[in-house]
Amino acid sequence: MGNNSQMQTERMRFGFGKNWARYLDLVDDERIATAEGSLKDMLGVDSLKGKRFLDVGSGSGLFSLAARNLGASVHSFDYDPDSVGCTQTLKEHCRPADEDWQIEQGDALDRGYLDRLGGFDVVYSWGVLHHTGDMWQALDNVAILVNEGGQLYLALYNDQRWLSRYWKRIKMTYNRGTLGRAAVIATHAPYFLARQTIRSLLIGTRQRRRGMDPWRDILDWLGGYPFEVARPETVLAFYRKRGFILERMTTVDGRNGCNEFVFRYKQAEA
Repeated sequence: MGNNSQMQTERMRFGFGKNWARYLDLVDDERIATAEGSLKDMLGVDSLKGKRFLDVGSGSGLFSLAARNLGASVHSFDYDPDSVGCTQTLKEHCRPADEDWQIEQGDALDRGYLDRLGGFDVVYSWGVLHHTGDMWQALDNVAILVNEGGQLYLALYNDQRWLSRYWKRIKMTYNRGTLGRAAVIATHAPYFLARQTIRSLLIGTRQRRRGMDPWRDILDWLGGYPFEVARPETVLAFYRKRGFILERMTTVDGRNGCNEFVFRYKQAEA
């Protein structure tokens, strides 16, 4: 039964890398600077010089690049080979032959792979682990990668109860084939585009502050399967048991989207 479920998940998995490959042409100095600012703001730093930074699910590679520009040595990995290709392309364009930025394919559910990586001062995974197919195992796995005194920066989909169940069905429909995808985009994308336009005019958007592309984010949301969600208090309790202290949290106030968390792994007591 488990194997059948895993096979279904793989068949319906959204192609994040194919989506973000179309975004790379939009990456410019302004977007890179915005991504750098987002990291500095959430992590509470001015620089990452001398830090080891792990990008779990690097996607377009933008935040790996931002961390490297801030002085960190960076290790990027992604489950999706197309996303790995995106990150490599961005590196080749912006920081060719940089030996302090390593990129490879890897799985956040593979403890053997993760154990070989060693420890990091910053472990970053924005909007990724809820797409692995086993979110809580992935959340447990990344905890072992954080050095004592290091930071864990996560973004996870908010649990909206019945609405989350609705979105899961929408995402499954999107990934069943061309007709399902067209129907989902036609019925849902106009709402998100209108909402983003209004926000951009009034207060600016979260995507803009992170340097990402609104249209690619919409497709990520509509098609992003596997799909799991979590309440903020559940995430806090989960990491408190593992020795992490919350440093910063921003939530979507019960709406759809990602709650963000920055935890610090406690120093061992003397």
